[in-house]
Amino acid sequence: MKRAIPVLVLSAVGLIPVWRYEPSLGSTTTEAATPASTPSAAAGSGNTVVKGPTVQTEKGPVQVQVTFQGDKITAVKMLQQPNHPQTTAAVPKLIAETLQAQSADIDTVSGATITSDGYRKSLQAAIDANAKSASSSSASAASQTQTVDGPTVNTDKGPVQVQVTFEGDKISAVQMLQQPNHPQTTAAVPKLIAETLQAQSADIDTVSGATITSDGYRESLQAAIDAKGA
Repeated sequence: MKRAIPVLVLSAVGLIPVWRYEPSLGSTTTEAATPASTPSAAAGSGNTVVKGPTVQTEKGPVQVQVTFQGDKITAVKMLQQPNHPQTTAAVPKLIAETLQAQSADIDTVSGATITSDGYRKSLQAAIDANAKSASSSSASAASQTQTVDGPTVNTDKGPVQVQVTFEGDKISAVQMLQQPNHPQTTAAVPKLIAETLQAQSADIDTVSGATITSDGYRESLQAAIDAKGA
């Protein structure tokens, strides 16, 4: 019995390396990369949060989540990463470089080349998704802006014509395309435009000393409003 004890001890010791070097989770590549998520607004923050695609690497999946304030990267979070000490050490460096570079053009972290490559791919996809979303939003906003030229109204003092810019149903700007060459008209136009922007209609007062111009202005303005609604 005394000789059997050392044999049992050695057998137990021999198992220690097996426990210590247990393979990390997610070390096999079985899934295709997922696309970046649709940008979503963070509640109450004015920021946009985008999840990059999951990039499958030899060490395991890599996925980032990026927070943008406009075009600026304000935060990066790892949603998935290989279960490996070198990856754990590399992630803070990758994030710090991203916040400084404001792009995916960052250096590979020594000892974590595979994770660095996966990080950059997921990050770049998130940046591209945010840029595409911002471009679509700008195009949508631009499509809601409409400019309408009113007809030329010939008056005793000369032609009067306005151009009206609408944002949705709101009158956002009025410009005189034609007006009588007369000091009283020149003085009256800013008042007519200011009243239009306030009233949001052609139901505005005549400017004293510029009755004819005021009448022509209202006629051209009303026609532009009607044309926009047609």
